[in-house]
Amino acid sequence: MDFDIISFDLDGTLVDTAGEIAEAANRALESHGIERRPEHLITRHIGAGTRELMLRVLAEVFLEQPELADRVRPEHVLASLDHHYEATTGSTSQPYAGAGEMLARLRDAGVRLACTTNKELRHARRLLEAHRLAECFDLVTGGDSLSVKKPDAGVLRHVVFTLRGDRRRSAHLGDSHIDVQAARQAGVAAWAVTFGYNGGRPIEASRPDRLFPDLNTVAAHVLRREVA
Repeated sequence: MDFDIISFDLDGTLVDTAGEIAEAANRALESHGIERRPEHLITRHIGAGTRELMLRVLAEVFLEQPELADRVRPEHVLASLDHHYEATTGSTSQPYAGAGEMLARLRDAGVRLACTTNKELRHARRLLEAHRLAECFDLVTGGDSLSVKKPDAGVLRHVVFTLRGDRRRSAHLGDSHIDVQAARQAGVAAWAVTFGYNGGRPIEASRPDRLFPDLNTVAAHVLRREVA
């Protein structure tokens, strides 16, 4: 086995959360008198954390309706999002096929596992607990856990250091260019899944070191049981 530490992104990699994130954002908009937006216009911003997602959505709303900028305070909308996302977390999201089984196989084999997401830590933990994945991880790092977030190299270097590993025997799996860049900058293997979000752009364009069509093949690869 060539890898001692595997880090995983959360949204779009382990759990399909697009619908419930969009619902929380739309509820936040509605609570401030702003019309709901199509789901794809919200979920294309998944990847930098829920706070950044909401700010980007608001920026687009203000460009379309400049008059709203005079009466809508972004910090109030962010507070509303926090409230509504607590209500929607785990409501419609689903782990991708094989997620739990893959994590269990890797953990049983002695691989140290981390969940490394730009989602705020409180939201990440709540989502993992909702889908009974929290106990699989040795470390969970959110977008507000450190002074930097992905793709800064410091995030995954912190993960490797905390889990007492070696970057040469570590990998990070995600669904976006942010994840690929984070892994490359940290000096760990940059892996990606072919599903997920990535703002609607093909992940192949980011040229990850390895692409996985599903989560079961991740465990197969790490444990060297992959069919050629």
